Amino acid sequence: MRTFAIQPERLVAFDVHVHLEAPVERSAADHAARQYFGESGAPRDPAAVAEYYRSRRMAFVVFSVDERLTGRTQLSNDEVADFAAAHADVAIAFASINPHRGAEGVREARRLVESGRVRGLKLHPPVQEFVPSDRLAYPLYEVFAEARLPVLFHTGHSGIGTGMPGGGGIRLKYGNPLPIDDVAVDFPAMPIIMAHPSFPWQDEAISICLHKPMVYIDFSGWSPKYFPPTLVQYANTLLKHKVLFGSDYPLITPDRWLSDFEKAAFRDEVRPLILKENALRLFGRADA
Repeated sequence: MRTFAIQPERLVAFDVHVHLEAPVERSAADHAARQYFGESGAPRDPAAVAEYYRSRRMAFVVFSVDERLTGRTQLSNDEVADFAAAHADVAIAFASINPHRGAEGVREARRLVESGRVRGLKLHPPVQEFVPSDRLAYPLYEVFAEARLPVLFHTGHSGIGTGMPGGGGIRLKYGNPLPIDDVAVDFPAMPIIMAHPSFPWQDEAISICLHKPMVYIDFSGWSPKYFPPTLVQYANTLLKHKVLFGSDYPLITPDRWLSDFEKAAFRDEVRPLILKENALRLFGRADA
């Protein structure tokens, strides 16, 4: 397992879901997302993002999303990896590669993994327009499974496209987490993170996470005050070692998320597991 420069003992939390975006974004999809989530006021300039987390003693996983559906400005995987390398005390990079890129995308994934520039893969089936169990994506999974690196899937409703005509062309069916169960069967040693409370398929996500040892859930994209009671119940009990703090920065900030987390019905002994300890184990720092 590759090491990284983050010092666990200094951390308050580990945010596993941060988007690195263009400092100025003016697409229609971004405007709709701001209306849906509200204006977070979060800085988007890369240096400011790093300082935001550093000042709060938080580490974070950072990525862009490789897609062409929404028209949102994207950063390349190498730009994200360069950012994480420049801020290695707080950041680790995930690649994002649209499975529709085929062999060329697989070559990029292998280059990034073998060079140690990324520590996982971020996929967003609704905007990349694929079902996770489609064999189209399996060559990508093979690269990350071989390296024992996690693959993070968007699941559930998409705030991107909400309220736009036709939902901005985004088909919500691709956010159903159930096909991820097939991926977990076919790649049993590959860590899988299902991002977000998987509305309206939360029970399916809980079932997969409960049944498959290498599947986790991150809590990004929603304020904890809106979490369904069943999710909180399982996070407090059977899934307490398999749930992860994530914000969905910049659309939701850690400040807002943590403020609402303090008021949510999580057990005191479970809170540190969610905030950082589960993530540190997942990323190979079980000694922390």
